[in-house]
Amino acid sequence: MSWGTELWDQFDNLEKHTQWGIDVLEKYIKFVKERTEIELSYAKQLRNLSKKYQPKKNSKEEEEYRYTSTRAFLATLNEMNDYAGQHEVISENMTSLIIGELTRYVQELKQERKSHFHDGRKAQQHIETCWKQLEASKRRFERDCKEADRAQQYFEKMDADINVTKADVEKARQQAQLRHQMAEDSKAEYSSTLQKFNSEQHDHYYTHIPNIFQKIQEMEERRIVRIGESMKTFADVDRQVIPIIGKCLDEITKAAESVDHKNDSQMVIEAFKSGFEPPGDVDFEDFTQPMKRTISESSLSNSRGDGKYEPKFGGKSKGKLWPFIKKNKLMSLLTSPHQPPPPPPASASPSAVPNGPQSPKQQKEPLSHRFNEFMTSKPKIHCFRSLKRGGAGPEDFSNLPPEQRRKKLQQKVDELNKDIQKEMDQRDALTKMKDVYIKNPQMGDAASVDHRLSELEQNIEKLRLEVQKFEGWLAEVEGRLPSRTEQARRQSGLYEAQNTSAVNSCAQDRESSPDGSYTEEQSQETEMKVPATDFDDEFDDEEPLPTIGTCKALYTFEGQNEGTISVAEGEMLYVIEEDKGDGWTRIRRNEDEEGYVPTSYVEVYLDKNAKDS
Repeated sequence: MSWGTELWDQFDNLEKHTQWGIDVLEKYIKFVKERTEIELSYAKQLRNLSKKYQPKKNSKEEEEYRYTSTRAFLATLNEMNDYAGQHEVISENMTSLIIGELTRYVQELKQERKSHFHDGRKAQQHIETCWKQLEASKRRFERDCKEADRAQQYFEKMDADINVTKADVEKARQQAQLRHQMAEDSKAEYSSTLQKFNSEQHDHYYTHIPNIFQKIQEMEERRIVRIGESMKTFADVDRQVIPIIGKCLDEITKAAESVDHKNDSQMVIEAFKSGFEPPGDVDFEDFTQPMKRTISESSLSNSRGDGKYEPKFGGKSKGKLWPFIKKNKLMSLLTSPHQPPPPPPASASPSAVPNGPQSPKQQKEPLSHRFNEFMTSKPKIHCFRSLKRGGAGPEDFSNLPPEQRRKKLQQKVDELNKDIQKEMDQRDALTKMKDVYIKNPQMGDAASVDHRLSELEQNIEKLRLEVQKFEGWLAEVEGRLPSRTEQARRQSGLYEAQNTSAVNSCAQDRESSPDGSYTEEQSQETEMKVPATDFDDEFDDEEPLPTIGTCKALYTFEGQNEGTISVAEGEMLYVIEEDKGDGWTRIRRNEDEEGYVPTSYVEVYLDKNAKDS
C-alpha cells in the first residue's frame, strides 16, 4: 500500500489532505491549551476558596480552631491547597509535554510538507516542459512534411510544363529535395524527442512521483502517530497526579476521623468554665412576724432601703433569681472586685488572700451582696457596657470568671517572661560589646553603650515588677479556685520540670491544660520569687553550641584579649553564634578552641537550616 503507486494522479487531493492533517493537529493543540487554562482557573479558584475560609491571624476566629472539628476543617483547607497544586501540575505538564512539543512539531511538519510538494511541483513542471518540447517537435515535423509535399508537387508540375525553362525545373527540383531533407531532419528530431519524453514520463510516474508521495505518506503517518502519542500523554499527565490527589483525599479522611466529640466537649468546658459554685438555697422569709423578721442574707430585700432601686419581684419569683439576670452580667457581678488589687501574697493559702472565698456556710452572703450591688450600683453597669462595646477591660481581668481570669493572667505572665528574656539577651549582647570596647578601645567607645544598658536594666526591672503583680493576682485567683486532683498536681510538676531552665524568675508549679493555659499549685506559692542572679546564670551553656555554618578569615586577627581567638588569613572555621549587633561573631576551630572574632574580619557561610530557623 503506497501512495506513489495508488495515488499517482492525486497530487492536488494529497496536498489538501496533508493540509487538513496539520489543521487537525493545530486544533488539538488549541484544545489542550484551553484545558490547561481551565486547570489553572480551577486551581486558582480552589486556592481562593481555601484562603477565604482560612482563619485570620490574631483574631477570635483563629482561637476557634483549637477544636478537633475545626482543626479537621483547617486540614481540609490545607489539603485543598495541595489539591489545587496538583491541577497546576497538570497544566504545567500539559503545556510542556504536549503544547510545546506539538507546536515545534507543527512548524517542522509545515516545512517538510512544503519541501515535498515543492519537489512534486518541480517534477510536474519538468514533465510538462518535456511534453511541450515533444509537441513542438511534432508540429515542426508535420509542417516540414507538408512543405516537402508541396515542393514535390511544384517540381512535378514544372517538369511537365514544356514552356518552363530547364533552369526553372532544376530550381524546383532542388527546392523539393531541400524540403524532403528538412522533413527527414524534423522526423529524426521528433523521434528523438519522443523517445526522450517517454523516458522522462516513465521516470516521472514510476520513480520521481512515487518517491515524493512515499515521503508525504511517511510524513502523514508520523503526524498520526504523534497525535496519538500526545493523546496518551494527555491521559498519563492526569494519571500521574492521581496518587497525590488520593493522598490529599486520604489526609482529609484522616482529619475527619480525628474529630473527637468528647475532646471538643471537654475543651468547651475549659474555655467557658467560670469556676463558680452553684448558688445555694434561698432562705425562707417569714412575713407573718414583721417585728421579728430579719433580713435574709441571700435575698434581694436589703436593696430596698438604699432608695436607689427597688426590684419588683413577687413572692413566687424570689426563688428564681437566675433567669432574671443575664449570664454575662452575673459573671461580671460575681468576679468584679470592690477594691484595688492586693500586693502579691506571701502564701497561697485561701485565708491569706484578701477577698478570698469564704467557707461553704458563708457563700450566700457574698452572693446576696453581689446581687444587691448589681441592682443598685450604676458604675458597675457602666463598666459592663463599656466592655460589651469592646473597650479595654481591667488590667487584672477582674471582669472575667475565675477560671477564665486565671488563664488570661497566666498568659500575661508568660508574655512578660518572654519580654524579660528578650531584654536580657540584648543586655548580655551589649555587655559583651562593652567588654570588647574596654579591652580594644580602638574598636569603639565603651561609654557609648552605658545609656542603653541602663535603659535595659530599667526595662527588666519594670517587667519583673509587672510579673510579680500579675503573679500576685494569679495567686489570688488560684487561691479561690477549688483544690485540684492529685493527677493535676502530677501534671503541674511535670510542666515545671520541663520549663524551669527556660524561665527561672517565675519558677512555679503550673498545670498544663489542653488550650495552653496553666493553673498554679497553692502549696508552692512561696517559690514564686527567685533572685535575678539565678536567671543570668542560666545563659552559660554546659553543652557546646552546635555549628550553624562556616566562615573564612579575610584578614589575620590576633586574639590577645580574653574571649577572643586568633585566626590566620584564609583559615576556614566553624560558626557557632551569629553577630547579634555587637560586631562580633563566635567561631570554633576545634572542640577546645573557640572565641570571638570581629565580624568584618571573616566571611560567613550559614547553613540553609540555620537561615530558615
